[in-house]
Amino acid sequence: MLIRVVWGFVGTKYARFRDFVYSPSALLAYARDMLAGKSKRYLGHNPLGGMMIIALLLSLLAASVTGLVLQGAKEGTEPLAAITANISLSVPAAITMAVADDDDNEDREENEDDDETWKELHEFFANLSLLLVALHIAGVIVGSLVHRENLVRAMFTGRKPV
Repeated sequence: MLIRVVWGFVGTKYARFRDFVYSPSALLAYARDMLAGKSKRYLGHNPLGGMMIIALLLSLLAASVTGLVLQGAKEGTEPLAAITANISLSVPAAITMAVADDDDNEDREENEDDDETWKELHEFFANLSLLLVALHIAGVIVGSLVHRENLVRAMFTGRKPV
């Protein structure tokens, strides 16, 4: 992900974020035109393809961060352990402090609840990433058929007929 983010700023023309991050109105107009079978052809990423890249990067980032936090909660080894050690997702901190009790069992139950919350978040973002990959593949197939071009080849070669 880090390489793709860096490549989004310093890469080739059509790989840069400024080339494929579109306004919501442009995105909706492209989606409407595509459904009507008259979408404009782009040499780089079309608005939906650009949105997919951003969505995939964000979803993969969220899955990675929640996975690291979950690993740290279990092993105390993840890079974010120092930051996430005092984060509680199940109960706001002000409420936790107001009803705080020194009972170890309650602390253990709260930690288990936090672990479960991180696990659920991680699972959600992992599944969302898989769904986005499937939608991306479907979009590439549809785009290839609509514009009668091999987008998969263009992804590998970086070349697309003008």
